[in-house]
Amino acid sequence: MLPKLASLSQTALFASLSEAEIQALAQRAVERRFAPDEMLFWEGEPCAGIFLIVQGSVKIFKTSAGGREMMLSLESAPSTVAELPLFDGGPYPASVRAVEPVVSLFVNKADFQQVCRQYPEVALKILAVVGHRLRHLVGLVESMTFGSVTERLARLLLDASKGASEFDLPITHQELASRLGTVREVVSRNLARFRAEGLIRIQGHQLQILDRAGLERESEPTG
Repeated sequence: MLPKLASLSQTALFASLSEAEIQALAQRAVERRFAPDEMLFWEGEPCAGIFLIVQGSVKIFKTSAGGREMMLSLESAPSTVAELPLFDGGPYPASVRAVEPVVSLFVNKADFQQVCRQYPEVALKILAVVGHRLRHLVGLVESMTFGSVTERLARLLLDASKGASEFDLPITHQELASRLGTVREVVSRNLARFRAEGLIRIQGHQLQILDRAGLERESEPTG
């Protein structure tokens, strides 16, 4: 029980809950493990419950009618996925796949709703966090819609760095392209130019920002 309590309290979605509220969720949480590339769930499936990612990372994506994947987010532990369907009663709005070995805690929908009835403040506290995530998704839609691929790629790298000069970017050029709504060759070409101009250095999944001001200029609208 103690590891579950610690995992729940370290996650943004549950961080503001009281000890009693977190304990009520921990008592209903079941550990589930996923291998790399294993699906947690598919878009359109009925919502079974919420997943708390304790270890590892997952990719949230949508699939077009032609089978093309569009990555919405890469979530690393500690984080949660599938919050919204718990409240609106709809199916999962996107698919989620393990990127690396994942350890998760799963709380099924009926148990989660029971906790909300027992502790009404839980729903209000969690909705505040869900609202923040929706704002992030609105910003994502904007970043994928407006500006050139170069601008959007530079903005994505700056956002992913979270202010650090060196960080791990655990996604491929193809996944970057999926995130930006373009093709891998365009992403590779832009990254090569960023390297050639001394803006960044890439070694494996490690990316170092050498000239943050220059990269910020690349992210600014040109017209």
